Amino acid sequence: MSLLSKDTSKKLHGIDGVEFLEDTDLTKFSTMKLYSKGSLLKVSTVEALKKVVETLKANSVSYKLIGWGANLVLPKNPDFIFIKLDFPFDKSMVDPTKSEFSLPATAPLNVLTSIATKNGFKGWEVFTGVPASLGGAVFMNAGTNLGEIGELVKDVTLLRNGGSVDKVEVTEDSFSYRKNHFVNEGDIIIEVTLIHKGIDEGIGALIKDYLKKRTDSQPLREKTCGCMFKNQSISVSGHDLTCRAGLYLDIIGLKGLSQGHMRVSPRHANFMENRGSCSSEEVKALVEMALEELEFHYGVKFETEVDLP
Repeated sequence: MSLLSKDTSKKLHGIDGVEFLEDTDLTKFSTMKLYSKGSLLKVSTVEALKKVVETLKANSVSYKLIGWGANLVLPKNPDFIFIKLDFPFDKSMVDPTKSEFSLPATAPLNVLTSIATKNGFKGWEVFTGVPASLGGAVFMNAGTNLGEIGELVKDVTLLRNGGSVDKVEVTEDSFSYRKNHFVNEGDIIIEVTLIHKGIDEGIGALIKDYLKKRTDSQPLREKTCGCMFKNQSISVSGHDLTCRAGLYLDIIGLKGLSQGHMRVSPRHANFMENRGSCSSEEVKALVEMALEELEFHYGVKFETEVDLP
């Protein structure tokens, strides 16, 4: 059943800079390749995005950004509309003679990583192998063992839920572990000013080495959504300890645990792999099983790193 009236649908189809995929198979828009059927708006300009959000809000239709679909478990039949930004990006936007760059939220991290490898941009190694757009990575302060992307963000331009466009200057309080503190419900990141920390000829080798380690230890060729659970920090006898979800799942023997065609990866326990035609229900069931086992064995309440609407 469509979430939109015929009049609302007609208005959305009529907005320049918008491709409206209505009541369609959304499987390909998820890195986990989950079955989902719903509606998606591909938006190629900021002006078009403003009109889309205004139209959806005026007709009381909920929306959610989909990005690369790497940090979102798509429901089988979503009760909201997906928005996918399709702003143009090419490598020429990154002038190697400069130290900061205003980039669209759609800039792919893998392309930025290749630019860092070529030019030796110090700091950009922190997002090596992260499957995301720049906007999505900033939203969740994505990172690796090498650091977090929040360290490299100077400011962020947002389309606010109310329709205004605001530029937010980043401070030391703007980010925490896998979280930002400036994007409100309904806000959309449209541009990011990214910096580097100087030129280091060794960055290319560091990125290649780290990417090989990730390829060797993580199921990067499988249908996953990246790491499923956040690591947790706890205090024991006055000492701060980091509880690593993947390690704990491995220790209690949950690698390979399955629910339907969804399983905990035998390669890295903080990943879940779609081995068939899974839907979000199987993901949620397996997540719940893993969380219950973790809390039972360790007394630690872990949280998911991905959005489970």
